[in-house]
Amino acid sequence: MSVKADATRENILNTAKKHFLQDGLDGASLRNIVKDAGLTTGAFYKYYPTKESLYDALVDPYLEHIYQIYDGILADFETLSPQGQTDHMTEASGDGINRIIDYVYEHYDHFRLLLKCGDSGKYAGFIHGMVAREIASTRKYMDTLRQSGMAVPAVEESLLHMINTGFFSSVFQIIEHDMDKETAKKNIAQLKEFQTGGWERLMNFKFPDVQSNGE
Repeated sequence: MSVKADATRENILNTAKKHFLQDGLDGASLRNIVKDAGLTTGAFYKYYPTKESLYDALVDPYLEHIYQIYDGILADFETLSPQGQTDHMTEASGDGINRIIDYVYEHYDHFRLLLKCGDSGKYAGFIHGMVAREIASTRKYMDTLRQSGMAVPAVEESLLHMINTGFFSSVFQIIEHDMDKETAKKNIAQLKEFQTGGWERLMNFKFPDVQSNGE
C-alpha cells in the first residue's frame, strides 16, 4: 500500500475514533465520518465497506494483542512443575495483569471505544474470551496438582465462570471510571490480593506471598 493510502487510512481511523467516542457505534453517522475525513463516499468504501468494519479495525487488533499477552503468560506458566506453578502463581498472575494494564494505557482510546460502543457486543465477547482462557488454565492447574498427589476440591464450572467474569469485568472498570494508571495498578493489585484469598479458601492451601506495590 502506498504512503498516501496509508495516510488516508490513518485519517479515516482517527476521524472515526473521534465520532465513535462521542456518539457510540449506533449513534455515529458514517456520512459525517466520511465528510469530516474530507473524503467522498466512493473513496471511503475503498478502505472500509461498512461502519462496523471501521469499528472492528479500531478495536480488534488491540483485543487480539491482549489475548496474545495472556496466552503467553499461561503458556509459560504451564511449563513449570506442579510446585513451581503454585510457588509462582501470584507472581505470574500479577505480571500478566500488569502487562495488560500497561498495554491498555498505551492504547487507551481504543479500549475506551470497547466500552463506549458496548452495543457492538464486542466487549461482552472479549470478556468471554478472557474468562474461557482462565477457566481452561485453572482446570489444567487443578489437574496437574491432582496428578502430583494433592487433594484438590472440586469446583463447579459455573462457579469458575462467575469468579472469572467478575474479575475481568472488574479489571476493565479502570476504563469505565477513567482511572489514572497509578490508581488502576494499585486498585488491581488489591483486587488480586482479594481474589487470591478467595482461591486459598476454595483450594485449602496458601499461595506464597509476593511483595507488590502495584507497580
